[in-house]
Amino acid sequence: MKEEFKGPKNKWSQIFRKKWFFPALYLSIAAVLLGSVIWYQNAGSDVSEPADQRDGEEDYLPVMNEEDSAPVVDQQELVGMPLENTDEAEIVTKFFDYNAEQEDRENALVLYNNRYYQSTGVDIAAADAETFDVLASISGTVEEVKEDPLLGNVIVLSHSEDLKTYYASMEDVAVSVSDQVAQGDTLGTAGKNLFGKDNGTHLHFEIRKDGTEVNPESYFEQPASSIAVEESAEEDEAVSDEPTSEEPTSGEETTESEEGAEDTEEDAEQDTEEDAPSEDEEIDVELDDSEE
Repeated sequence: MKEEFKGPKNKWSQIFRKKWFFPALYLSIAAVLLGSVIWYQNAGSDVSEPADQRDGEEDYLPVMNEEDSAPVVDQQELVGMPLENTDEAEIVTKFFDYNAEQEDRENALVLYNNRYYQSTGVDIAAADAETFDVLASISGTVEEVKEDPLLGNVIVLSHSEDLKTYYASMEDVAVSVSDQVAQGDTLGTAGKNLFGKDNGTHLHFEIRKDGTEVNPESYFEQPASSIAVEESAEEDEAVSDEPTSEEPTSGEETTESEEGAEDTEEDAEQDTEEDAPSEDEEIDVELDDSEE
């Protein structure tokens, strides 16, 4: 019986002692493991790739919507009147345009210190001559808030595409520099100023594109993207610089406004005698004759 038991045991022992047994065993195990890994990777890639693509799309699409939403709204925003009750408002001083009718050009001149100045914006007053809330005409950022001795409190809003809006003759100011305001937000209240004292309580409103004033009346209820500088605007500016070099606007320094305020009637007459008559001076003479 012992010989029958020892027979198989001795046979396996002889196999284990062979030099090729363990290398063959290791290679077989490695082949099985490698085959299992390759099968798992192929099966897993078929399921995971579509999920990865869907995850990538979900992460990317919201970013695109956020980037595109802002400029689309800004381009379609209409320029509004800078007050709430537009039916009860009146434009008492127009924007000076050389191509306008004679009557409109006369209504676009401001008399200050015995001299006439061209209006670079519009003056808006309430029908009852009372103060009113001044609203943002276009959404933007408060770039500047200052107090001018001639123009009163001035607020400057900056917008895209090198566009700015100016609000002068303000009594109370409700915003600060760097504030983000939406269209229709209250900027303050209309008041009085020294330069436009004949208009009483009013708001002086300007629109500037690329640093050049444009007629606000031409763009009310029009898209902000449509605002552009007309070709004749540059010529008008070049002509108006000679006879109205001291014209105070909301963009000039206070010292220049004060120097213009100190001019006397005798200085104005001397300038008229020395310089060749221009279109602006002809307007001044016609207005003086009508007053007499």
